[in-house]
Amino acid sequence: MSKSGKLLIITAPSGAGKTTIVKHLLQTLPALRFSVSATNRPRRPMEINGRDYYFLTTDRFLHMVDQGAFLEWEEVYTHQYYGTLRSEVDRILAEGKTVIFDIDVKGALNLKMTYGDKALAVFIQPPSLDELIHRLKKRKTEDEASLKKRIDRATHELTYRSEFDCTIINEDLSVALEEATSLVRYFIGETE
Repeated sequence: MSKSGKLLIITAPSGAGKTTIVKHLLQTLPALRFSVSATNRPRRPMEINGRDYYFLTTDRFLHMVDQGAFLEWEEVYTHQYYGTLRSEVDRILAEGKTVIFDIDVKGALNLKMTYGDKALAVFIQPPSLDELIHRLKKRKTEDEASLKKRIDRATHELTYRSEFDCTIINEDLSVALEEATSLVRYFIGETE
């Protein structure tokens, strides 16, 4: 039986595998509910509003910031905002579920600071910076300028690793998935 009121914060530099791990945890552990973030960036072809992100105009996003609608938000790239809606987290907690986040490093630190011991902040680390760069290039979703921005940001984000509750090194995905599942089961008080 899951204990309500907990938050599971999964973070990593882009390309480290956090989204894959979050999807696995959601499929494996029914006590978890995904917190959909809001952004003003353009929707990609396969993305669905309300499932992948809440896609907002820049004006709407900034208005909601002014209204205090976000628990945390950040300009992740120039004029590209991402944030966690207070209403989204409150809704999931009201269902008695554990909230799981797939979120950038600074947003993760902000949420951990807000929720303290009610939150477990997990850093997913690639086996090396070279491997991370290889994974990002293999995606073929970025032009050269965008890829360089992601690599620069990832390099910086790797320096925050020690500020999280724990780190999972994603060298072998099956091992990382097993480690993440065990860790989360323990945190939410769920037995197999």
